Amino acid sequence: MITKKKPEDIERLRKGGRILARILRETKEYAKPGMSTVALDAYAHSLAQKYGVESVLKGYHPVFAEFPYPASMCISVNDTVQHGVPNEDEILADGDVINLDMSIGYEGMIVDSGITFGLGVITEKEEELLKVTKEALKEGIKAAKPGNRIGDISHAIETYIRKYGLGIVEDLAGHGVGYKVHEEPMIPNLGKKGTGPAIQVGHVYAIEPITTMGAPDVLYDDDGDGYSIFTADGSKSAHFEHTVVITEKGAEILTQE
Repeated sequence: MITKKKPEDIERLRKGGRILARILRETKEYAKPGMSTVALDAYAHSLAQKYGVESVLKGYHPVFAEFPYPASMCISVNDTVQHGVPNEDEILADGDVINLDMSIGYEGMIVDSGITFGLGVITEKEEELLKVTKEALKEGIKAAKPGNRIGDISHAIETYIRKYGLGIVEDLAGHGVGYKVHEEPMIPNLGKKGTGPAIQVGHVYAIEPITTMGAPDVLYDDDGDGYSIFTADGSKSAHFEHTVVITEKGAEILTQE
């Protein structure tokens, strides 16, 4: 069932969303070559404590995993598509493409957001990867309005990305959020207009296009950390995500400062 959030819930989501945007920005600014992803995660966790929010990913146990997620933030570097687990041996370097993905709890409500950035100097093709993925998120958000359906969001994202020839990861999708980390509906990054559940005022979605510089196929690290997902061809990947609430005028982005 897709839940509608009450006005007081939405106000808490707004406040939490602004805090999460700040944490992501400050963590990005803190990232330096030579730093481990564990150190970067520890910094994000310290920011959550500083701003009085809960790092809800730490200890979160999705149904597919054998054990709870061990960190406050998913940090996915280069060919790691999503759910990268911070590792003391994973050292950031100039030219890395880094995705930060975090969910926080604020006064009982949960928001989810992610950004991808280049550390130092990256190639023009990698810059395009980031730009296109970020713009695809904007296109998906534009389509998230009453009277449309979830498939309209998916179609808008897919249509934009296809113009640039990037891979679209089909195995992963956006989702509802607010009372839980993951709620209905699922929001794929490719689909047909006019299909799927109706978009209604009060719905809260985490919309998140995920792209690759190569093929869309992915591999799961079942024998490793149990969470990380990689591009099958070793190409770099990007992900941008916002939590939005559906209003009568359209989607309002909650996870921005």
